[in-house]
Amino acid sequence: MAKSLGPVKRKFSPWTDPAAVPFIRFENITKRYGDFVAVDNLTLDIYEREFFSLLGPSGCGKTTLMRMLAGFEEPSEGRILLQGKDLSGVPPYRRPTNMMFQSYALFPHMTVEKNIAFGLQQDGLPKADIAARVEEMLKLVKLESFAKRKPAQLSGGQRQRVALARSLAKRPRVLLLDEPLGALDRKLREETQFELMDIQHTLGLTFLIVTHDQEEAMTVSDRIAVMDKGLIMQVATPAEIYEAPNSRYVADFIGDINILECTVTDNAGDCLRDGHPPAVRLLSDGLQIAVEQDCKVAVGDTVGFAVRPEKVRISLDEPEKTGFNTAHGEVWDIGYLGDFSVFLVKLDDGRILRAAQANVSRLVDRPITFGDIVWLTWPLDAGLVLTR
Repeated sequence: MAKSLGPVKRKFSPWTDPAAVPFIRFENITKRYGDFVAVDNLTLDIYEREFFSLLGPSGCGKTTLMRMLAGFEEPSEGRILLQGKDLSGVPPYRRPTNMMFQSYALFPHMTVEKNIAFGLQQDGLPKADIAARVEEMLKLVKLESFAKRKPAQLSGGQRQRVALARSLAKRPRVLLLDEPLGALDRKLREETQFELMDIQHTLGLTFLIVTHDQEEAMTVSDRIAVMDKGLIMQVATPAEIYEAPNSRYVADFIGDINILECTVTDNAGDCLRDGHPPAVRLLSDGLQIAVEQDCKVAVGDTVGFAVRPEKVRISLDEPEKTGFNTAHGEVWDIGYLGDFSVFLVKLDDGRILRAAQANVSRLVDRPITFGDIVWLTWPLDAGLVLTR
């Protein structure tokens, strides 16, 4: 059985089935604004019932991509398919999508229930059906007792739930969420992320969220597309994005990481040596590194070596074996974050490596502190060779 990268959120992975048909397909999409290319010949498949995230810095094209799916923008080239139907020329109000904006855009003079009912009234639904749907949505977002209140009488989290209920009331096939939790404080945002996941699973809808918050994307998503300058850099599950980034850009964008420039000194290729998996040996300014990885590199190639801080062990004691994957230096700075601490260690050549240590005990006899000379080690399978 193949090893799994990280925990499996749910038994749902249609993208691994060659026979699965995408629910949404962006096909060779390009969007230009004059000479500026916001989205550059992008192709992407999203599957039914998937919670999918577009993640990237401001200006990378993620919101433009979502707005084209919603019908607020038209592609300069390419086409967008929903259940195999080309959406070209279909106005926003005729698409089976609904969009929840970061500002929530609630009507301040209307009560919660009237805000939720507004779109249904515009569609001409019978009053009894509207009342039943509003009651269903209020129950879904747990706001039954707030039905008669106006937005000004609600907290930020409650207004966010009203906007979500209004977006879901028309029962869209796809819900588009544009930075939906950006206005919430950290604790409430974390709680709401899990509520969003529960609602999405309950309703069985396809959710597409745009965010620049890495933790948010990692928490809610079945898969993530990391974007940069109108291009998709990698599409994968959160665990794959974190543990197996395909480039320096993705590795550096997601979480904290140490990246060292190295030269390949030996590559075992596909051959097993002494019963061990393939290994690559690297040299980085005197630091010898061995990586348990099968990759297409040749001796003399310049590559990146990436290792997450939490996979780097830090100790005041020199390890017994100091050949590969061992460095020592001075503790230059410390970040205490409660559940774990981050140590910035300055090596003899001036480079900084990060190591993270879980604070599993309230008190320790001899805590590592500023100015200490420490040893850093990491196992063969902790790091990753990056060729681009």
